[in-house]
Amino acid sequence: MNLIDKNTLIKILGCIANIMVENRDLLCELDAEMGDGDLGLTMSKAFPAAEKEAIESEEPDIGRLIMKCGMKMNAAAPSTMGTLMSSGFVFAGKGLAGKTELDADDFAKFYTLFADGVANRGKSKTGERTVLDTLYPAADAAAKALSGGADITGIASAALTGAESGLEATKEMLPKYGKAAVFIAKAKGKIDQGALVGKLFAQGINEAIASLA
Repeated sequence: MNLIDKNTLIKILGCIANIMVENRDLLCELDAEMGDGDLGLTMSKAFPAAEKEAIESEEPDIGRLIMKCGMKMNAAAPSTMGTLMSSGFVFAGKGLAGKTELDADDFAKFYTLFADGVANRGKSKTGERTVLDTLYPAADAAAKALSGGADITGIASAALTGAESGLEATKEMLPKYGKAAVFIAKAKGKIDQGALVGKLFAQGINEAIASLA
């Protein structure tokens, strides 16, 4: 695949939404051990809202459409993770504004912009056992795949592999934020629930792209 248009974006958001819904109970279970226990509910509201916005919007600018999807996510799920993920979309959309299609370079850039948007809003960095520990490895892998000549399909696959490696690495990290920081002993040897969201995000993108390749 060489280009992503609005229909592809709708497919991507739909795949992510389905994956979040399918993993709702798992996300809630993991979150209950470290947080409020509502992570799965939040994500299963946020991404379907983004998909609905993409379907119904008549915005031709794909960057601006991504921004609008982010804003709709925040309205549908105004929780910590909902706000973080929506911020990723808004920041990425701003960086890609003015385009009606995304090429491989734009697509790889999307991963980094998205992660930067989340990092800027959350005031955190990698290594602190958060969603960034899957988003940035995905972005780094996407950039390396692009530099190696990969097309959009190859970039999406590489990004998922990067996210999977990042998720595994969170087992050895200690939480620093929120309620999870109170339960440090429970975190050892377990994946971070926020990082799992980032991995599922990359998984949804890859599944959508692979199905269209």
